[in-house]
Amino acid sequence: MTVVVELNQVQQSYGDLQVLHDMTWQLNAGEVLGLFGHNGAGKTTTVRLILGLIQASAGKVQVLGGRASDSQVRQQIGFLPENVMFYPQLTGRETLLHFARLKGAALAQVDELLEQVGLSAAASKRVKTYSKGMRQRLGLAQALLGQPKLLILDEPTVGLDPIATQELYRLIGRFKEAGTSIIICSHVLPGVETYIDRAVVLARGYLEAEGDLNQLREQAGLPV
Repeated sequence: MTVVVELNQVQQSYGDLQVLHDMTWQLNAGEVLGLFGHNGAGKTTTVRLILGLIQASAGKVQVLGGRASDSQVRQQIGFLPENVMFYPQLTGRETLLHFARLKGAALAQVDELLEQVGLSAAASKRVKTYSKGMRQRLGLAQALLGQPKLLILDEPTVGLDPIATQELYRLIGRFKEAGTSIIICSHVLPGVETYIDRAVVLARGYLEAEGDLNQLREQAGLPV
């Protein structure tokens, strides 16, 4: 089985403050992994390491067979941040064209992605007229530019109503079926558990638990 993301004994410090302690886990090809933890658990730092935005203080971070900071690796990663911000005066299509140029992705992909995320009818409307759900879908389309092999979604359903949430997860399921490996970051397991294959649970910078949901239940010793 191909390993897409591997963290091995990773430590991260900012001055005297150590925020990650001997973090070891991996994501396999075509897998959806939930990365869970409270505020300050280490999720954001872990994502920054995978994106190559920061370098680990110790240990090894390998992404798609290379270093996370390599430009060739970065081009194969799509990222949807928790708070999606776009230029309000641009249309949806103009926004995607802008990010496609920045990423070096094919411009012909823009209209196809807008259709995939259900925004074809709103492609010529300014982003300032978009609802929260529409901006989130535009953010997902942005993350999918260049047909990434790894997709990282940070709290992708924050602020979405139940129908928009279901639509988003249906889209995520289609990309998984196409072979994309996905990391979903969240504070809570309920609501996400249906859509993930495995979970990694962080607390205070430590790996607290890892495995599929049955393994987590066994580790916790909770009745089912």
